[in-house]
Amino acid sequence: MSNIDLLTVADRVQLLVNAINGGDHVPVAKLFTPDAQATWLITEVDPDDPDRLFGLCDLGLGFPELGYVSLAELTELRGPLGLPVERDAHFVPEKPLSAYAEDARAKGKVVA
Repeated sequence: MSNIDLLTVADRVQLLVNAINGGDHVPVAKLFTPDAQATWLITEVDPDDPDRLFGLCDLGLGFPELGYVSLAELTELRGPLGLPVERDAHFVPEKPLSAYAEDARAKGKVVA
């Protein structure tokens, strides 16, 4: 699997636009492990490092947090059954990242 499989060119452009404009954006992509409980809602990319993504990160341990994640590391990550991280093709963002983060803190996991 390549980085292109997780993020399209249009995604990368929107992530960069979000980073440059600042603000509280709706997630551009939802990534997850199909055989574990990890979920990432990605809203921005570091303009100086296209491997560094920003969003709501939930490793499935009950402590979701806003922060950065490496696209290269997500591409290499495998769950307990050896399945790679996938993009949720059916995810349609309904609210800004701060609202997802608030819900995640209350529930101990990303609900999206």
